[in-house]
Amino acid sequence: MATVIEQLQSEIEARLAEAEPQVELLLCELNGNVVRIFIDHPDGVDLDLCERVTRALRALRETYGLEVSSPGPKRPLTKPAHFRRFVGRRAKIRTRNEHDGRRSFTGELIAADDSGVTIGADAHVVTVAYDEISKSNLVPEVAGPTGASPTRARKAAKPGKTTK
Repeated sequence: MATVIEQLQSEIEARLAEAEPQVELLLCELNGNVVRIFIDHPDGVDLDLCERVTRALRALRETYGLEVSSPGPKRPLTKPAHFRRFVGRRAKIRTRNEHDGRRSFTGELIAADDSGVTIGADAHVVTVAYDEISKSNLVPEVAGPTGASPTRARKAAKPGKTTK
């Protein structure tokens, strides 16, 4: 028997397939009486697309509040295709049960197939079946100071000539 969230997700995916076929539903969350969805599109997500999706889901808004969002830098990973697409990137995976004494793993996605995902977290490599994942998302890469390339930073650190 499908849960309420699974039924909502199926309904939303069916409506989007008709109204906005290039829109991919990444994640559907139910918080009280508010449905929050994260969407993606090959050309990116902008306010206009979020408005079109909101209009396409008009019937849903009769029962629930609706929030439509882009995936952002902490993009949710919910399907095997998502994990395969981002192999080599950093991710955080939270599991329903303990694996190696832990329920949360942050590290590089090493591999993904139809049954599960392998992540290198700390000094461990763990393979987790998709049905054991409670939540997962990309972890944004940490960038250095804005505009400061390593070369520029080294040059700035060298003492300059002084004259008297």
